Amino acid sequence: MDEAYSFLVDNVRDSVIVACSGGPDSMALLSLVITLKKETGIKVIVAHINHNVRVESESEKDFVYDCCVENDLIFEYMKIENYDGYNFENEARDRRYSFFDKLANKYNCRFVLTAHHGDDLMETILMRIVRGSSLKGYSGFSRISERCGYSILRPLIHMTKDEILEYDKDNGIHYVIDKTNFLDVHARNRYRKYILPDLKKEDVNVHDKFYKFSNLLSEYDCFIDKYVDSLDNVLIDGVLNIPNVIDLDKVIIIRIINRMFEQYYGDKLHCINDKHVLLVYNLICSSKPNSFVYLPCGVKGVRSYDQFRFVESDQCDEYDFELDTFINLPNGKNIQLVKNTSLNTNNVIRLCSTEVVLPLHVRSRKNGDRIFVKGMDGSRKVKDIFIDCKIPINDRNKWPIVVDSADNIVWIPGIKKSKFDRRIGEECDIILKYY
Repeated sequence: MDEAYSFLVDNVRDSVIVACSGGPDSMALLSLVITLKKETGIKVIVAHINHNVRVESESEKDFVYDCCVENDLIFEYMKIENYDGYNFENEARDRRYSFFDKLANKYNCRFVLTAHHGDDLMETILMRIVRGSSLKGYSGFSRISERCGYSILRPLIHMTKDEILEYDKDNGIHYVIDKTNFLDVHARNRYRKYILPDLKKEDVNVHDKFYKFSNLLSEYDCFIDKYVDSLDNVLIDGVLNIPNVIDLDKVIIIRIINRMFEQYYGDKLHCINDKHVLLVYNLICSSKPNSFVYLPCGVKGVRSYDQFRFVESDQCDEYDFELDTFINLPNGKNIQLVKNTSLNTNNVIRLCSTEVVLPLHVRSRKNGDRIFVKGMDGSRKVKDIFIDCKIPINDRNKWPIVVDSADNIVWIPGIKKSKFDRRIGEECDIILKYY
């Protein structure tokens, strides 16, 4: 923790915003900042976000607020009332950083501190490797990054979770526990519980190796970015000039495509993975002068002779989202992980994580889809179920199908439950609600 404190002393000279959830990581960071405040007199603004998915959130707000009052810190609070994106984690992150933008402007503050540590970096890199990402994405996050006129600092990036917990214990630092951090339904939790411990058995300092790996990728990404910036007449107003890129190395073309996705999708970039990038790359390199590909969020990539661009599409592309806490679906409905409910309709399903292969996914239907309907022998075609339930043809391609990682259909929300459904009162650790 001495190294983290030295980093703060070297970089923070005036006011600072501290993102604080009340958990062990952010309270450890806050304790360092409080020490720095006592020594230098800097102004400290504590930013607390209520993600509004747990009943404990209100008491956690009070916990952080009381700490601010006790230590003469400015308390700023935001509650997220509703979500409207496809991916809960990414949307929550976007909301958090928009809140930081607002506070940095309000207090004319040059620094925002977050409590991301070495284990967080390992989890992020591993998850993106498995999912597929860009060179920049594979690097995870850096110790210092720039955003909207201020710097985001991550002083704990060299520390492990265990080291932070030990620091809290030795210094009598109180914190709250988010119980959802232990649920296997969340992908990050599974990496944290089952994969990181084995990596640490190989090398107790493996987090330092991941940090070096992250920095190396960032350096290569910056180099490629500078090269792309030096190119003329390649990407103008979102339109790609194909003859000017077709003879470039593949790695450069891929970076240009990623830049197009970044510019067009903005805060919905999490819907894009390396498969979508490859679709566009193959289209650009194709001999067909006029063709297109369907992409997530109602977007179509269109090649017209020597030009390529993204346009809005009236046709819904196939989709496949990992189910974490909340998903807003292409049909306008939502699926949310809830703690409990008294409902027992087809809009709710109760599952036991030991009977399915996590993570769960929500996808569009496929040809040949079959489900073992609860209470029935054998399986039925999803197509026949749609017909029996008189689902309009135009709605069927958008209708969500919930599957496990072995592609077993566990639920057709609002229509049919599978044999995996548990009754009220039976043991279950996953409850999903469709609304």
